Amino acid sequence: MRVVLGVARSTSYYCGALVSAEDLGLMRLIDEIHLAVPFYGSRRIRDELDTRRQRVNRKRVQRLMREMGIRALYPKPRTSTPSKGHKIYPYLLRDMTIARANQVWVSDICYIPMAKGFMYLVAIMDWHTRKVLSWRVLNTMDAEFCVEALEEALARYGTPEIFNCNSSDLI
Repeated sequence: MRVVLGVARSTSYYCGALVSAEDLGLMRLIDEIHLAVPFYGSRRIRDELDTRRQRVNRKRVQRLMREMGIRALYPKPRTSTPSKGHKIYPYLLRDMTIARANQVWVSDICYIPMAKGFMYLVAIMDWHTRKVLSWRVLNTMDAEFCVEALEEALARYGTPEIFNCNSSDLI
């Protein structure tokens, strides 16, 4: 076999299939739905298309979503599962009475789904007054923005007796 330009003969004949006008219309609707509700998967997008009088099966919606490079945004399972060697510490605040400001501070990190990815919010709160002492928002999960929020709270309000990072405290 002789290669003149360094290009295989089999690749020079292939022309990709053009996307039909019907598929382009569906892709526009799927994109519109995905931007409005990014946590919808192919089933719910298919149902939403059905309410807009666009009869299409789920496999077609899956194929178009795959071609467009979009997927439902949701937290992956088992993100908080401890490893086998992880030590579980007792919860020391269970029977404690919180009676004054600066006695116990709590912090939490949550994610906010966006059209492409997530924003991360960290908040430092006084547990007694429920006052937000400081907060930060960032588009990457980085420890530095958590430290900055804590340093700001310490600079403004002094040092608390207890600083608790259990995420269920804010509920």
